[in-house]
Amino acid sequence: MSEPVRQCPACGATNRVPAAHMADTGRCGRCKGSLAAINVPVDVDEATFDRIVQASPVPVLVDFWAPWCGPCRMAAPEVKKAAQHLQGAAVVLKVNTEDHPRLAARFGVRGIPMFAVINQGQVKQEQSGLVDARRLVAMVQAG
Repeated sequence: MSEPVRQCPACGATNRVPAAHMADTGRCGRCKGSLAAINVPVDVDEATFDRIVQASPVPVLVDFWAPWCGPCRMAAPEVKKAAQHLQGAAVVLKVNTEDHPRLAARFGVRGIPMFAVINQGQVKQEQSGLVDARRLVAMVQAG
């Protein structure tokens, strides 16, 4: 996977977002219009995950999930709400444990969904099981 992207609301251009600037507002490369901070969960592979976690100046909320997992599918709208609420204050990543089992193993994921808050490269909070957006936001704020 490559870097996350933002689509310009003014001209529709796709703009790559460097890992260190996902929580920042930016400018469109084409029209120079304003681009809001990313406010949606970003699906990542292991390399993209590592780049973002290492470069992020804000906490990173990670949702470890799998497509076959019913509770994971139920959690997805809550993760999206949390990402909207945390816009500019945190980055929200989604890791498909079926596609990236090594990454899940690195974090000791034994049950899904599992959520982790990583700040300055350190895991600050972990929570397994289905939780709502308020709990996810509280985890980030406490971490």
